[in-house]
Amino acid sequence: MENTKRTVTCGELTKKDVGKTVILNGWVSRTRDLGGLVFIRLRDRYGITQVMVGDNASSKVKEIAGSLKSEYCIAVEGTVRARDEKDINKDMVTGEIEVEALDIEIFTTSQDLPFSIEEVRQKDGTLVIPNEDLRLKYRYLDLRREPMQQNIILRSQVTFATREYLTSKGFLEIETPTFIKSTPEGARDYLVPSRVHPGKFYSLPQSPQLYKQLLMVSGFDKYFQIARCYRDEDARGDRQPEFTQIDMEMSFTNREEVLATTEGMMQHIFKKTLNYELPAQFDRIAWEDAFDFYGSDKPDLRFDLKMQDAAFMAGLADFNAFKAGAANAGRDVQRHKRSGLKALVVKNVADKYSRKQIEALEAVAKTYKAKGLAWMKIDAEGKFEGGISKFYAGHEAEICSKLGAENNDLLLFVSDENWQLACTALGAVRKQLGKDLNLYNPKDEFHFAWIIDFPYFAYNEETKMWETEHHMFTLPQKKYWDTLESDPGAVKGDLYDLVLNGYELASGSMRINDPNLQERIFQIVGYSKERAEKAFGFLVQAFKFGAPPHGGIAPGLDRLVMLMRHEESIHEVIAFPKNNLAASPMDECPSPVDEQQLKDLHLTCYDVEE
Repeated sequence: MENTKRTVTCGELTKKDVGKTVILNGWVSRTRDLGGLVFIRLRDRYGITQVMVGDNASSKVKEIAGSLKSEYCIAVEGTVRARDEKDINKDMVTGEIEVEALDIEIFTTSQDLPFSIEEVRQKDGTLVIPNEDLRLKYRYLDLRREPMQQNIILRSQVTFATREYLTSKGFLEIETPTFIKSTPEGARDYLVPSRVHPGKFYSLPQSPQLYKQLLMVSGFDKYFQIARCYRDEDARGDRQPEFTQIDMEMSFTNREEVLATTEGMMQHIFKKTLNYELPAQFDRIAWEDAFDFYGSDKPDLRFDLKMQDAAFMAGLADFNAFKAGAANAGRDVQRHKRSGLKALVVKNVADKYSRKQIEALEAVAKTYKAKGLAWMKIDAEGKFEGGISKFYAGHEAEICSKLGAENNDLLLFVSDENWQLACTALGAVRKQLGKDLNLYNPKDEFHFAWIIDFPYFAYNEETKMWETEHHMFTLPQKKYWDTLESDPGAVKGDLYDLVLNGYELASGSMRINDPNLQERIFQIVGYSKERAEKAFGFLVQAFKFGAPPHGGIAPGLDRLVMLMRHEESIHEVIAFPKNNLAASPMDECPSPVDEQQLKDLHLTCYDVEE
């Protein structure tokens, strides 16, 4: 074959191309030798084309075809021909045609694979996924798998759609530094030692927060960046030491404009990439209501199962476990006065849920520090049975009326003097019920909501100090400015979280632009003037030169694509992620360095290369 460069991809040939001579490049997905006929499934990122080697092929081509194995990288020159009607594969774009090979050239061969690139399913249809560490060790092979290809393709499309939308709205894409001053932002910083400044360190940014605020002071009123961020956190869940967020900031704005801009961006992304129509405006839920109704500040709203206040039940019977929750002795300092006796009415499942299944739900509640999960069922005659039913016999009518319960419903309760603990524990049970009973609305595949009116401060019982719930640059709602110091527990922030299908997708706020107000916040959380000046002096100094009102938000790109692809982990939508120990099995980083490198950086280390 004189020319091996492809003229078409493996995903574009159709019946209209019959008779054309084409050149394909790709990887051998699999071969079938039918004794005189060899069929090759040739794959690239665009799709799969079936190649046929038959009687018209030369002996050389037949010999090469017979030697091919999975993942050989080859070129094929051949003629497009229509498949017989009975052989058409309607599941493939190229399923109406095949390419009759005239010539084949092997670019490179492949060793035996550590796992199959092709989809493998068990007899019951369950998809077999290779071990994650093995996948990460051979990530370049894992990325050849069709689901991974689709994940990375969607990520690219989402990134493009983001740029497209924000640019159309007058935003400028501006890069901020990745070597910055180390400042306390919650997690530990990744530090980079300076060779030319002995004993001093750069930090990798946990976010571009301070720099994007400085850009607002600089007069760039609409900024965005597809920003790389770094956090040195302990291994947990699917957190990554490096991640990507869609970082945005706006001047001369307010909360409503930030929310509307974000909604518009998400609507554009979903329509452009998935052809999915999002609602014109997302739900808005106050933080306390989110906990009261769903037990979480990131509720999954794809199913309609709300928690209810059951404080009235404490007065109906002498059941001591309910009295503390109803009284809600809770965290008065935080000003949450709501009842800590919460109920769930699970419709029409009493005859399906066994005692063992209810005990499994109780274990979920106890994981979130609940003392237990009280329960009772309503039988076919409207009587309570099981669990705590003996305490409430005779009160069926009142309880069912107030809770909206009916025959064959299951009633679940958590009670605790700490309102937030009770809500969280029963909220976890609610989430588990959603999965167990498949309560999700099939027409509500992606459900966004805004959580607003967060508490600004949280009281740390150990240190006896106030801390900010988000970061120290968040603007308190104006009506609380006069009582910041005298009543911190009542203060709500002008901040907002965007949640999607039970995950926090973004966090944002209006920002402080008054240096005096900023210094008041520092003092409330125990930052001395000296400490605040050392950490954030350059920002407060900038505010003294006419800082505009501004605010922003930063949706997580990794998590967004994960949810759009219905994946369980962000590992699945990052090309080269670290494992849960923040290490890469593929290139074995982090790794030791040689002693001279450490000397150049004025460092010493016990673990160096020989």
